[in-house]
Amino acid sequence: MSGANDQIRIVQETVAGKEITFAHVIGGPAPIIYQKLGLNPNVDYQQAAIGILSMPPESAVIAADIAVKSGDVYLGFADRFTGTVIITGELADVTTALTEIVNYFRDVLGYVVCNITKR
Repeated sequence: MSGANDQIRIVQETVAGKEITFAHVIGGPAPIIYQKLGLNPNVDYQQAAIGILSMPPESAVIAADIAVKSGDVYLGFADRFTGTVIITGELADVTTALTEIVNYFRDVLGYVVCNITKR
């Protein structure tokens, strides 16, 4: 018999998907962006780039490892709780790093990946 004081209990879980939802290269970013993000300000801004990725949290560790092994890039930020990875370096190196990451996650780990965008 149900009473007016019955309560429904809802259990909600978050399950990380297997996808890279955002991969973007900012070419020639303004110095203020480096400052506001707490990134290395001692760079040649004319040749510089920032790469940003968003993925399942645990995947950020793997992406960070691939990035630093793929070329001359600096790991600006990798968050294993939110899945955000930020790398910096010269435009070609950052682009190569993001390409290596996206290809590995798609081809080896079976992730659904987005296109790498640039601006």
